Amino acid sequence: MADRVRLLAAAALLGSLTACAPMYGPPPPSRVVSMPPPAEDATFRAGDFTWSQAPGRNSLAGSLGHAGPIRYTCAGATVVLTPETPWARRRMSVLYKSDQRAALPTEEVRSRQNQAPPGDSNPYLRRAICDAADRFSFANLPDGAWYAVTIAKPAGGAGGPSFAVMRRVTTRGGRVTTFEF
Repeated sequence: MADRVRLLAAAALLGSLTACAPMYGPPPPSRVVSMPPPAEDATFRAGDFTWSQAPGRNSLAGSLGHAGPIRYTCAGATVVLTPETPWARRRMSVLYKSDQRAALPTEEVRSRQNQAPPGDSNPYLRRAICDAADRFSFANLPDGAWYAVTIAKPAGGAGGPSFAVMRRVTTRGGRVTTFEF
């Protein structure tokens, strides 16, 4: 019985000590407003493209995929390869509503030209022609990220709109990177 009384007394003492401990609870509401991260500067700077002019050991081998009831082709179309820079990333986001991958009606993409950041990337672009099998390639590329863009039209005179297709691809390690739009 004495042990039980000591145990109850110790529990009561411990309970009274914890009553003196400060109660923290949730912190008071903060008056600091969380701001979204600043938008990336999309100003065109020729210096941002210099990395893409270096000779490299990488290659890209691309093709236009075929899905859906209408077969599309890029045969004879130019495929444009744009080096990724803050300006190019913003431009793709405006034109294609993505900086990763898109296939949108050509007229829809063209309608947003005035909203895209201005600049002349023409000297830094690489071009290839899509062959009859809807394939194309680029060689001697340095490591980095690129945007491949082309126009896909209904094959064989089938009706339907043309599509502007875009895909972000990465080159690295002296390898051939294969991809499909």
